Amino acid sequence: MLPPPPVNSRERVKTLLMGLQDKICSGLEQIDGEALFREDSWVRPEGGGGRSRVIRNGRIFEQGGVNFSEVEGDQLPPSILNQRPEAKGQHWFATGTSMVLHPRNPYIPTVHLNYRYFEAGPVWWFGGGADLTPYYGFLSDAQHFHRILKTACDSLNTNYYKVFKPWCDEYFYLPHRGETRGIGGIFYDYQDPSGILYRGQNSSGLAAAASEALSTISGPHNWEDLFTLTETCGNAFLPSYLPIIEKRQNSVYGEEERQFQLYRRGRYVEFNLVFDRGTIFGLQTNGRTESILMSMPPLVRWEYGYTAKVGSREHLLTEVFNRPQNWLEDPYLVQYCGDEKA
Repeated sequence: MLPPPPVNSRERVKTLLMGLQDKICSGLEQIDGEALFREDSWVRPEGGGGRSRVIRNGRIFEQGGVNFSEVEGDQLPPSILNQRPEAKGQHWFATGTSMVLHPRNPYIPTVHLNYRYFEAGPVWWFGGGADLTPYYGFLSDAQHFHRILKTACDSLNTNYYKVFKPWCDEYFYLPHRGETRGIGGIFYDYQDPSGILYRGQNSSGLAAAASEALSTISGPHNWEDLFTLTETCGNAFLPSYLPIIEKRQNSVYGEEERQFQLYRRGRYVEFNLVFDRGTIFGLQTNGRTESILMSMPPLVRWEYGYTAKVGSREHLLTEVFNRPQNWLEDPYLVQYCGDEKA
């Protein structure tokens, strides 16, 4: 049996995640300079509620949302019980903050963040992460995003990034397309005092192998360690993303780039509606539909049989940036995609 969480665990996580929502929204409004977030507070009949914030038609952000929720119930859905069967039949509590931002300029990447906490009887765990989805790939942007997240992880445990980075590549993957959703970032789930870093479904994948190799030296982590992990990684978001906006916000683009952006947004929709566990969990627990689907882009298009021209920046995205890479150490990448021209 797991050691119990602190008696004020729910209130502490709630305070942390609402504060993170406030901080992120303030930073995003400041860099956009025109649009402000609209907030809707809502109550869930089965227990709990939240506050959804949406920004639209700004200088930078075409549409985006930053949500906070805390919900509870008597029966966890299959999307959770498949991984934590010991929680079956327990009254449960879940709280989290989630965010998806769709910038207007095709040279600014879409970005996603989610940090969450669950309690179900004697079972509890933390999960979360952040990932970046560019439409036009720039190596310096990918390196910056990963470097900030790695630094945050390494400040607590140098094993975290070694497992959470490949886990992110594995999770945000479209098997029917044979490609990742973007350049990844970090992802973790079901983190509790067991000390097992990888708790995913691919026992033969790179994340599982990295976790197994580190199992003898990773050591257990307690509730406070995992709370601090959420806090540290959450606070790393603005430093990881805002400099990319600042660098790309004035990049000139035309209709061709805009149409490619809208086409690639279709991949985002495919993943969120078919594979994303947060979407599935929200719908299976009678969550607020508008808040759950705020991750959808405002405009998107599909094109039958699209193929990027070999040697184009569009081809570079599909062939390099939508494949798992060692963004921080692979010298091949510098030679292959070091061109920073927008």
